[in-house]
Amino acid sequence: MKTSVLPIYSEETKENCLRRLKAAEGQIRGLQEMLEAQRPCMQVLTQLAAVQSALRQVSRIVLRNYLENCATQAIRRSDPRAYDELMEAIFKFSQ
Repeated sequence: MKTSVLPIYSEETKENCLRRLKAAEGQIRGLQEMLEAQRPCMQVLTQLAAVQSALRQVSRIVLRNYLENCATQAIRRSDPRAYDELMEAIFKFSQ
């Protein structure tokens, strides 16, 4: 199911994801500094939870985009791999 119509992401979706990923990148750098500075475990765990939440949000946005665009196009084209890829995406992000 490699064939897709470009652009895959709307400008709004792309900017939203990039903004969230840049924030997560900053949080990860902060985590590295926290560990180097021997910050308390609960502070590090709180920051880890924030990073995981940010990444989950990006995953949701990209998964929704996949369902609304990529998977829908593949199903309309009767791509035989469409359902296998769809199931893989669902299982990957339902854990």
